[in-house]
Amino acid sequence: MTTLFYVDDSKDDLFYVDYMSKKQQLDVDLFCFSTAEMALEALETRAAEGKTSPDLLVADLYMPLDSGIVLITRLRLDDRFKAMRLAICSGSDAAEDRARSLDAGADVYLEKPLDLAAIILNLEM
Repeated sequence: MTTLFYVDDSKDDLFYVDYMSKKQQLDVDLFCFSTAEMALEALETRAAEGKTSPDLLVADLYMPLDSGIVLITRLRLDDRFKAMRLAICSGSDAAEDRARSLDAGADVYLEKPLDLAAIILNLEM
């Protein structure tokens, strides 16, 4: 089963991703967080308990406290999470946003609305 962490300050986007995972009956263990700090705490707890990192962490580009880029940068600097697959998502299709995200260490830039089925399929390849 794929484990996915999704970080977004939008309650609507969090609801949508959770709803779509259930509607599409995806084989995913989905954890949703409304702040980067909550996601980081969950990752640290998993690591302390000896659990594996999620298969992918997706963070929203624009969040009020910590942007997705700040979270991705933090994770890339931490040896425990350096190898984890990371993605930034946004409703923006601006080339600058994509470039900033990839430069910060994201493996992929995803546009909203997220297509969870496609994301999971790409992880399995």
